[in-house]
Parts: sequence; structure tokens; C-alpha cells
Amino acid sequence: MSRKQVFGNSHVPLSPAVRAGDFVFISGQVPVDADGKVVEGGIEVQTRQVLENVKSALALAGATMEDVVKTTVWLEDARDFGRMNQVYGSYFPKEQPARTTVESRLMIDIKVEIEAVAYAPPK
Repeated sequence: MSRKQVFGNSHVPLSPAVRAGDFVFISGQVPVDADGKVVEGGIEVQTRQVLENVKSALALAGATMEDVVKTTVWLEDARDFGRMNQVYGSYFPKEQPARTTVESRLMIDIKVEIEAVAYAPPK
């Protein structure tokens, strides 16, 4: 199996996406804009930004949201689950990936972080 790191614009020492054979691993994405600033707003706004960041990281490796087979979601407050879930569902309208969601204190002052694994054989 070949391993290829796919680099993007990251403000921390990590690869947004790493391809390992037919799989693409997306590092935990947080609600930051292109300048690396946390977007202001509630859980809906932050979830949307996180999923847009996931989508961008997938694109770096030639994958799409339709290729995602597993996600992990960390919520700062479990009471945000329903509102996060509404936004999340709009990004996976057909075949929803497997998912784990946990409540956790996050590394920076944000409401949500999401990582993803995609199955996307190179084209």
C-alpha cells in the first residue's frame, strides 16, 4: 500500500489529508476560516464551517463528501447534538457514513471538531 501525504494550508504541524492506498484520512477539522480565525456564531455556523473544511481537505486528495465512510464528531456541549446533527445531515443526504459522536473539552475555544475517513480509489 502506498502512502502519500497531501498538504494544504494548515496553521499547525499536520496534514489536512493523508492518502493511504484507497483510503483518505482527514485530520480533525475545526471551525476556522481561510485566515485561521475561529468563525463566530453558534453550533450551526461552526458545524457548517467545519464540514466545509472537511470538504476542502477531501478535495486535496481527490475525494468528495460522497466518499466518506466514517466520521468522528467532538462536541464541546452534548446539548448541541440536535442542532449539529441537522447541519451534519445536510452534508450527507444520501448514504450517511458511520459516525461516533462524543462530548469533550476541545483544544481551543470552539463548539465542534470533525474528522473523516473516505474510501476513494485514485482515478
